[in-house]
Amino acid sequence: MAKAAFIGLGVMGYPMAGHLKAAGHDVTVYNRTTAKAEAWVSQHGGSMAATPAEAAKGAEFVFACVGADDDLRAVTTGPEGAFAAMDEGSIFIDNTTASAGVARELHAAASAAGLGFIDAPVSGGQAGAEGGILTVMCGGDEADFTRAEPVIGSFGRIVNRIGGPGAGQQAKMVNQICIAGLVQGLSEAINFGIKAGLDMDVVLDTIGGGAAQSWQMVNRGKTMVADEFDFGFAVDWMIKDLGICMEEAARANAPLPVTEQVLGYYREVSANGGGRWDTSSLIRRLG
Repeated sequence: MAKAAFIGLGVMGYPMAGHLKAAGHDVTVYNRTTAKAEAWVSQHGGSMAATPAEAAKGAEFVFACVGADDDLRAVTTGPEGAFAAMDEGSIFIDNTTASAGVARELHAAASAAGLGFIDAPVSGGQAGAEGGILTVMCGGDEADFTRAEPVIGSFGRIVNRIGGPGAGQQAKMVNQICIAGLVQGLSEAINFGIKAGLDMDVVLDTIGGGAAQSWQMVNRGKTMVADEFDFGFAVDWMIKDLGICMEEAARANAPLPVTEQVLGYYREVSANGGGRWDTSSLIRRLG
């Protein structure tokens, strides 16, 4: 079992760190809001630290799940960041959904300090984090991935190395691009069915095993029919993620016309007070 640290105890990081502890690893946590770290230690055991550097000291694997690029820089290379305290040969595993550019930047900084760095964004949402069944898309050096994979598997059902630095983040972008189009199509279909006077619960049961089936349909279709959105992956998080997708697509000269349109729709939902609603709330635009 490894000595590990986990930085960032939000709705994803809190249960992910818990699965590391449950797997038998020695876990020290850090969170910007101390009360959250205290609650985690009270629930899971382990220990807490006052800074990312203190959490990372002596850890073989340091995980992070924070907000965005600048938050990630702050906990790695900023004042009291983890990199300066990590032992040579230890590995930083970033589960944040961030840009491919910052992943390459931090991989280079880590390499210069004798550290490993893996960009490892996750998919599966809060339920996947709580169940320990996330999909983890990894970018970085193969040797680092080989060492880290069993530990990442504490909370990941599927853990794959996609390629070199930044490839994990790019794979997460592919994931979010797929979801954006699916949710908009599902929103339009359910709204159409309701306006046509159909019992949409029955319709979803009928078509949910056929060619139209998707995770979104199975897990969000009936809550969309019921107009329930106070859970799940927040609209504002999706706005952040799709913004990253659009920036990377511009660099790659890869047009994303549907994604760009759906991003605008999500911004409308957020502007109308739905920033914390689940992403399936796109249907409310059509009511």
